Amino acid sequence: MKSVRKEILRLPFYGPFDWITFGLDGAKVMLDGFVLRPTLKTDSERVVKKIEGVESVTNNIEVLPVGSMDDQIRMQMWRAVMGHPAMTRYAIRGPNSPVHIIVKNGNATLEGFVGLESDKTITGIKANGVPGVFKATNNLRVDESQAKKKKVRDKV
Repeated sequence: MKSVRKEILRLPFYGPFDWITFGLDGAKVMLDGFVLRPTLKTDSERVVKKIEGVESVTNNIEVLPVGSMDDQIRMQMWRAVMGHPAMTRYAIRGPNSPVHIIVKNGNATLEGFVGLESDKTITGIKANGVPGVFKATNNLRVDESQAKKKKVRDKV
């Protein structure tokens, strides 16, 4: 259901440090993921419930704990990853950011997509090098069709 994704991406404050996914079971929508703000969790459910044809919404989105250490890790990881010359093309701060950084209690998970396998490798190396991170899990998908659409190429 493209309209569910569209509504989630329209939410104010949805950005690269949040990750919302959804599943469909007929007219039932299951929301999952992680957000920084409690209002983003409730707003997600509210907008999805308004979509024509949706009968019910199960909201399993987790609000990440507030902590200055996690906030610091998020910013350091963003700078480390997006500061690499090959990665600047992904440095979008809004909801359409292809790379999402989720940090919970010092553990980081990278979600989303990159256009090239080398970009995924760079992201993993940079994420694991951030001070204070206990573990960085790289769940990024390599999506070459998106790379072509966005004209992402290997640098020569």
